[in-house]
Amino acid sequence: MNNFRKFLIPVAIVVVFLVAMTGGAIADRLFGIRPLDQFFPPNPSGEATSITERKIVREESAVIDIAERVSPNVVTISVEEPKRRSLEFDPFGGLSLREQGGEQDLATGFIVGSDGLIVTNKHVVGNTALKYKVITKDSKEYAVKNIYRDPSNDLALLKIDAPAGGLSTIELGDSDNLKVGQFVVAIGTALGEFRHTVTTGVISGLGRGITAGSGNPFEGYAERLDNVIQTDAAINPGNSGGPLLDSSGSVIGVNVAVAQGAQNIGFALPVNILKSSIDQFRQTGEFVRPFLGVQYQMISREAAIANEIPEGAYVGDIVKGSAAANAGVKVGDVILKLGGEKVTDSNGGLAALVNKHKVGDKIQIEVWRDGETLTLTTTLTQSQE
Repeated sequence: MNNFRKFLIPVAIVVVFLVAMTGGAIADRLFGIRPLDQFFPPNPSGEATSITERKIVREESAVIDIAERVSPNVVTISVEEPKRRSLEFDPFGGLSLREQGGEQDLATGFIVGSDGLIVTNKHVVGNTALKYKVITKDSKEYAVKNIYRDPSNDLALLKIDAPAGGLSTIELGDSDNLKVGQFVVAIGTALGEFRHTVTTGVISGLGRGITAGSGNPFEGYAERLDNVIQTDAAINPGNSGGPLLDSSGSVIGVNVAVAQGAQNIGFALPVNILKSSIDQFRQTGEFVRPFLGVQYQMISREAAIANEIPEGAYVGDIVKGSAAANAGVKVGDVILKLGGEKVTDSNGGLAALVNKHKVGDKIQIEVWRDGETLTLTTTLTQSQE
């Protein structure tokens, strides 16, 4: 009898458990009632339980935090265009007089000096005949007193009169160790209309070469840029000069261009180029850049193999009296090495190698010409822009 009881007790426990589970399942299915939840809540705090939900919540919180912290450091660049009047024909009302011009939001910038030092793109403020203005997040307006344009990069520093310590500055990060797929946030005056627009995405590519400029009628500027960051964060006309930020809210790039005719393809200059320019400016009060003096097109490894020519920088034109001209570089040459380093897309192209040197540096240029490799020597001069 005792053995029977010992056998019966475990069986009874199992039966009770199965009945409870079955009854709970039926109650949940028919009435949405989960009895065990009354005793063992699945998530007492109400927070997201799945890995995906927690990831979404963290990402949203990061973007909100970045937007709140960094937006006050981002400004709108506005331009004052001369007012003009024109006659326009209205089919329903005859001729009408229309006034054009005046103030218009143009692009974006961000504050790097509490004394009123602002970063933007050079092509944004390329028209020296126009008057520019900076508008902060709290709608304060400052006239731009001085503009310093970087001759080698699409960067410019604007100086406004602001109370000492009156402006909060943005934190500059590091662009040397970026990874494809890394999360990024962009803030800017999208389309020259929507101030402090926040967009998100990832780094889609690194070391890209592009021709930068804008479809904006006030900008009208284009130049070849190498070693830029590609991102799928929405970069629209008007975002030029704004910050591209990492997940901590530090600037890793300066938004510079958008691919025309494409979707979700934008570009930014690596912030370390900007940091170098700012350091130089603070020391000298100007941008002093080494100048080689060639217009060129990069030949990728794939193009080199397909055309049976070496990888490097194909010289399309040479500035008269420049370091390249003095060295004997000719149109049609392919520059293979500069200062002993190979010229490739992967290391930022020719411009990145030139910018590693200083004005007055004596360097060797290795070129490929008519099937032969030649070594030339020259001294880098200062850009006259």
